[in-house]
Amino acid sequence: MLLSEQAYKQIDKELAKYPADQRQSAVMAALRIAQVEKGWVSDEVIVDVAEYIGMPAIAVQEVATFYDMYELKPVGKYKLTVCTNLPCALRDGEKTAHYISEKLGIAIGETTADGLITLQESECQGACGDSPVLLINNHHMCVRMDKERIDELLADIQSEG
Repeated sequence: MLLSEQAYKQIDKELAKYPADQRQSAVMAALRIAQVEKGWVSDEVIVDVAEYIGMPAIAVQEVATFYDMYELKPVGKYKLTVCTNLPCALRDGEKTAHYISEKLGIAIGETTADGLITLQESECQGACGDSPVLLINNHHMCVRMDKERIDELLADIQSEG
């Protein structure tokens, strides 16, 4: 078992939501729980989740590789995902990603040398009216991210580091 007892208890809560013959329905939640704990979803975690749920590892791998919210390689402690889809791009989403890239000295898809921040771009995050938007670690959405708000966010993250 690669995850903590607490993580397996959380997965059990997700499994309880479905009939016994539909355990695979909890696979996305199980992967999310594993990723929150480990920071990313390794091949070993995929096998462990598959065994715990009782489904083929390849089926769990298919889910993990289909959805872009699962990280299949290590990322920084803070993953900043900037929406660059067309509506956000028209409202400075691409400029926001470029600004963060310059501030951090990394390209999109890279992680800072200290391992603190990974910068990624994404498709629509469903907040077009509040663009530019970004997600922190897939859970916290930041809206209307002008340069001042970005500078504040990065300073906060780096001070917590």
